[in-house]
Amino acid sequence: MPHPLQLLRRAFAPSILSLQRTQFPHPRPALLSHRFAATTTTSTPASSFLPATPDNSFQKAAKAQRKARKDTHEEKKGGDGVLWNGIPGHAGKWEVVCGLEIHAQLNTGRKLFSDAKTSLNETPNSHVGLFDAALPGSQPIFQPQTLLPALRAAIALNCEIMPESRFDRKHYFYWDQPGGYQITQFYHPLAKDGYIKLFPTDGIELGEGVEEMVVGINQVQMEQDTAKTITTPSPDPLTTPSTHLIDLNRVSHPLIEVITTPCLPSSTHASLALRKLQSLLRASNAAILGMEWGGLRCDVNVSVRPRGSTTLGQRCEIKNLFSIKVVEEAVEAEARRQVFVLENGGVVVGETRGWDGELGRTFRLRGKEGEVDYRYMPEPDVPPVRVGSGVVEWLRREMPELPDEMLGRLVRGVKEGGEYGLTVKDANTLMAWDGGARVGYFEEVVAKVRTHLSEAGKAPGIIKDAGRVVGNWVIHELPANLTSANLTWSQNPVTTTHLADIISHLLLGKITGRTSKYLLPYIITTTPPFPSASPSPSTIDIPTYITTNSLLLIPLSPSDLTSLIQKVINESGDMYAQYRSVREHWLKEVEEGGKKAMGLEKKLGGLRNWFVGRVVREGQGRVDARRVEGVMGALLDGNGKEKVE
Repeated sequence: MPHPLQLLRRAFAPSILSLQRTQFPHPRPALLSHRFAATTTTSTPASSFLPATPDNSFQKAAKAQRKARKDTHEEKKGGDGVLWNGIPGHAGKWEVVCGLEIHAQLNTGRKLFSDAKTSLNETPNSHVGLFDAALPGSQPIFQPQTLLPALRAAIALNCEIMPESRFDRKHYFYWDQPGGYQITQFYHPLAKDGYIKLFPTDGIELGEGVEEMVVGINQVQMEQDTAKTITTPSPDPLTTPSTHLIDLNRVSHPLIEVITTPCLPSSTHASLALRKLQSLLRASNAAILGMEWGGLRCDVNVSVRPRGSTTLGQRCEIKNLFSIKVVEEAVEAEARRQVFVLENGGVVVGETRGWDGELGRTFRLRGKEGEVDYRYMPEPDVPPVRVGSGVVEWLRREMPELPDEMLGRLVRGVKEGGEYGLTVKDANTLMAWDGGARVGYFEEVVAKVRTHLSEAGKAPGIIKDAGRVVGNWVIHELPANLTSANLTWSQNPVTTTHLADIISHLLLGKITGRTSKYLLPYIITTTPPFPSASPSPSTIDIPTYITTNSLLLIPLSPSDLTSLIQKVINESGDMYAQYRSVREHWLKEVEEGGKKAMGLEKKLGGLRNWFVGRVVREGQGRVDARRVEGVMGALLDGNGKEKVE
């Protein structure tokens, strides 16, 4: 009978051609050092299979294909939020019910059942433990540190954490699972009976008087991930088979599976719930890798039923969806398919389906009636996991700020006792970028600006209002300048001190808005380029630079300012005539109570701003726009002859 290691080599050797040899954790038996050695047949380095950054070329192509389908089929929105692809009579007759199954890689340095390190873009087969490769005699050893991020996720999802959870073996045979089974928690999960809430600030449309939508969480379970398959399609399938390369680095990476209740009534609700779940897992530091990195994968259960019915229709599961947009498209396409089947006298068959992004439709993978019998059995080599109440309470106290709490704090106005008063749109943008990293940057700039304003003796109201001003710079001005310089946020050379000094000088009236917007790109373009892994902030001292280069605002006297404004008015005869005409029309509408008064007033404001801009440009850095605004109205409305102090 062949030796077990010989059988193992025969099983894996065809699958790992062209990959570098496995490096096992020390101590490594010399007998095994050659078992996974590569017999290289190509000059392509193994690391090239794993890009350093996500490639969005596929997403761009898919977007173009979606647009082409929309133009071809003239898709229209149905009353239930599903694209009905031009089939008449659907809107209002059917409703969709969705449920999500989300697999998220936990943020931990060790694998679930071996002491090998977790990895993302490392050399294939370079982080593989003995149990990960299912070597004979190896056993799973539960790593306790993997439990903490799973508990944080359960707390963030408002789940009831079970005092005791158990692992099961789920048997199936496939090349991505060397042991022939997956260790999971199907019958005795870590946590259950949770929920998340969707609010209008999440982008959801609710009925009148409805403030939130609750999405139930059935359970949260821990399980091990499978290997990663890297497939090279055959140029000629009739003569040459495709090549499937197996990377065992991902085997036993700790996962949680989050299973929602079937309560999502449209593709939009499904995508918003998935986005909210992803933000909660990231904010709680449970799972920081998003779908763009493969750190979060989603399956969706879709069924349709007559509108008003309380009985769920036959569900079909769509597997392995890799982005939020794809989830929305797959739900819409599957709902269309099921409605078409039902309206043509057919019966929806329960089955597992895949998603074809090029054709924009789902396709059958296997029938539910033919599902594999997974032969679940209790995992004999891993003892039950018991969680003390003290651990849970400690994690609750140490839980980072979650998205809803952070959003409320950022948008709460000064009058309501808040700190920043951002708009919901700006706050969501700030939170979404770089996993929320810019929020800390924003808050630090605000604190420094307020310190400068307080030291200058500014009124408390002006100090409090600094949050919105800083928000505009962090959300709009700074990213625009970084993009122009082809820099990412991680390469940002503008420190919080730089930005706070610029904004403080502007708010204190020491520089003009034009000067402030010159300083930002100057810092960015004069800092030597550097790699994103080791940022090098600029060493420019803003106050010194402003003084040395004579950029301080030297205000014009009232008479000089009046003369400058009058000069601009005299040189802008056509615009001034237009202003006077609009103003006379507006006064007449106001007097007669006409409906056009509001629109004319807005047009007057635009014309007045045009004159302010001309004066600021003519002033060549010595004119403050806010001061011009206070003078311009009187001169324009009084034919330019009033004396302004």
